Amino acid sequence: MKRLILLLLAFALVFSFAACGSKPADKDPDGSGKKNENLEGSLEDILNKIYETAELNSDFQRFVKEGLMVSEINAENCAYHLGKEGIEFKEAIASVPMISSAYELDLVRVKEGADIEKIKTEIKENVDPMKWVCMGVDKENIIVDNIGDVIILIMSNESAKELHDAFLALKD
Repeated sequence: MKRLILLLLAFALVFSFAACGSKPADKDPDGSGKKNENLEGSLEDILNKIYETAELNSDFQRFVKEGLMVSEINAENCAYHLGKEGIEFKEAIASVPMISSAYELDLVRVKEGADIEKIKTEIKENVDPMKWVCMGVDKENIIVDNIGDVIILIMSNESAKELHDAFLALKD
């Protein structure tokens, strides 16, 4: 009888250690005390959510639906879109007008362990607000921010705040 009780206690002890050792997913992945804030889904999905939820005036909504295209940002065009060559990222896209206009919204997913604040500063300091022929964006209408591993760059004299607010709403 003593052996049976000892065996049951041993099993109970083993199972209690196993139960205590697991962590809930995404609560504290690196032990830093911060919840994982990375946005799920592809950059195209994130971009579509921003455009769908941003409170845009009707003219700008039509511009978004009819006048924009999405292209990949790579090593060859990184300086044009993000202002500097050599910015390391996992993937990046640019939402740009089909016809020349002073507007761009870029999403950049950085590599794991990247210094996001440094990358944001490099983009903000180097991006060219006058890169379009005969037009540009006021410096105060350039927004660089992030949620987790996704950085957003918005350059727009119209609706920059609304697009930024829609991006920040994805955090919830």
